Amino acid sequence: MLLDGDEWQSYFRTFKRSAFRLEAHQVYTMPGEVESLRSFLAGEPLPDGFNADWHKTIAVHAASGRTMTRAKVVRLPLTDYSRYLFDWCIPGNVAAGEDYRILDLTGRTIDLPEQDFWLFDESTVVHMNYRQDGTQISRELIENPDLSKYLRWRDLAISGSVPFGEWNSART
Repeated sequence: MLLDGDEWQSYFRTFKRSAFRLEAHQVYTMPGEVESLRSFLAGEPLPDGFNADWHKTIAVHAASGRTMTRAKVVRLPLTDYSRYLFDWCIPGNVAAGEDYRILDLTGRTIDLPEQDFWLFDESTVVHMNYRQDGTQISRELIENPDLSKYLRWRDLAISGSVPFGEWNSART
């Protein structure tokens, strides 16, 4: 089942314990980020209140004891998009309470899919489907997923990664 609009957004309002995302791609081409990515690449400063609504969502979940964790796969050298994430996006997410982790696969492999997904409450799986250029095609609720596979991938991604702050301070 494909998810869009409020139906998709409801997953971020209603999860009870945890939300985990595996970000496998190096480039995402999201219409809502075109201008901010352009500004970043032009060397402009981070705008005041950047991603404030998303940061509020993260903070509300953190305050209520619900966890949001993300594992971002990277391969060096970083793409322009990854540099944008690391400089403009991820620090605010971390400050709001998200456990954002970096899984550096430069020169190594781990048995993970190339498929981005969200795993809500260890029971609901949503695939994030993208074209090769990073353009999102769809969000797909997976009916009757093999949860053991997604839990194994989550655990592999977490155990093979480091917190964003640790990884980012080592790269600068």
